[in-house]
Amino acid sequence: MMTAALLIPALILDAVLGEPKWLWSRLPHPAVLMGRLVQALDDGLNDGDGRRGKGILAVAVLVLVGLLLGWALSCLGSVVSVLVAAVLIAQRSLVDHVRAVATGLRQDLPEGRAAVAMIVSRDTGHMTGPQVARSAIESGAENFSDGVIAPVFWFLIAGLPGLLVYKLVNTADSMIGYRTEAYEEFGWAAARLDDVLNLAPARLSALLLALVTGRTGQWGEISTDAEKHRSPNAGWPEAAMARALGVSLAGPRSYDGEMREFPWVNAAGSKSPTAHSILRCTEVLWRAWGLTLAVVVALCLLFSLI
Repeated sequence: MMTAALLIPALILDAVLGEPKWLWSRLPHPAVLMGRLVQALDDGLNDGDGRRGKGILAVAVLVLVGLLLGWALSCLGSVVSVLVAAVLIAQRSLVDHVRAVATGLRQDLPEGRAAVAMIVSRDTGHMTGPQVARSAIESGAENFSDGVIAPVFWFLIAGLPGLLVYKLVNTADSMIGYRTEAYEEFGWAAARLDDVLNLAPARLSALLLALVTGRTGQWGEISTDAEKHRSPNAGWPEAAMARALGVSLAGPRSYDGEMREFPWVNAAGSKSPTAHSILRCTEVLWRAWGLTLAVVVALCLLFSLI
């Protein structure tokens, strides 16, 4: 399986280099370019009547761009495929951002709030220490699925075209997939397609996290808590990580000055996670990454024997 063979160096390259500042300070990151495309579609189509249809058209454009660009890049050879995949897999940058919250929180609470504000969309100005820690852990778990396992999964399934389609749709969901007046209709297609594309990766992420922490015996509880989440997918890695660390996640949080009540994930766990809990989260993320790499290597060996 050619894609499995290409994924091995891509995973390792991302883990070693992450997102080097010297490169992305000189060139626009692909995620930035994807965001610009989504913004252009938003600016050009999101007005007037028939916004749901226009949103479907926007997503169709993104899918077509992803397929064509992925095919064109893959025609340039294996080295290009490895480099593109490495850039679009985000394990190292994910762990670095989560660890930065622990570093900030250990200095003082304002530093922790500032660091976590870089990775979450909720209000952070009045967070307590445990709220900062919970937010960082939730972000680490959810983005392990969105930023690592989903890209790996779709690259294995459909190579660079599959990976680029996923990243474009996921970017669109993060920008326009909101239930607000502006995006309720226009962002509907992006949000629904992102849900579909993440169905398998989210559950695989939870399984990987449970395997590396010996929590597979609690799969029933993980499943139950996952179904409480407002997202059909994000609850899976969060529920697995909550049990891996013995903490409660989710619960009440503030968005745009409004406190919202969400059910606790692993309600019996500690509701006072600390900077140490965040660092334990990063350790679990690396162990799950290691298992992912091992699975990819095993797939490569298996297909080489067929």
